[in-house]
Amino acid sequence: MGFFKDFKSFLLKGDIVALATAVVIGGAFNKIVGSAVADIIMPIVGVITGGTDFTQKFISLDGQAYDSLAAAQEAGAAVMTYGNLIQAIINFIIVGLFIFVVLKAYEKTKKKEEEAAPAAPAGPTQEELLAEIRDLLKK
Repeated sequence: MGFFKDFKSFLLKGDIVALATAVVIGGAFNKIVGSAVADIIMPIVGVITGGTDFTQKFISLDGQAYDSLAAAQEAGAAVMTYGNLIQAIINFIIVGLFIFVVLKAYEKTKKKEEEAAPAAPAGPTQEELLAEIRDLLKK
C-alpha cells in the first residue's frame, strides 16, 4: 500500500498539477493559434502575395511538372511540400508573439501587485542584532 500512497502524493504535488494544467492550456492555446494562422493570418498573407496558398507550394522530385499538389500526389510522385514549412514557420512566429504578449501582460500585473503591496516593516539589521547579543552577553 505504501507504493500507491507515495504515487498519490507525488501526483498531487503542486508542481505536477501545475505542469498538467500548463499542458492542457498549451494544447488549447495551440488550437487557438492554429486557427488564427489558418483562418486569419494566412488569407491576409495570401492577399498580399497575390492569392498564393502556401500549403500548395511543392517541388516534384521526379522532375515532372504538375499543375497542382493533388495531381502530383495522385500520380504517386515524391514531393517536397515546402509551403507547409513556410506555414509552420509563420505559425511558430505567431505562437512566440502570443506568448510574448501574454507574458508581458502577466509581468505588468505582477509589478502592479508588488507596487500595491505595503512594504514589510524593516527589522533590525544583522549588525544591530549582533550588537544586542554582545550587550546581553556582557550583562
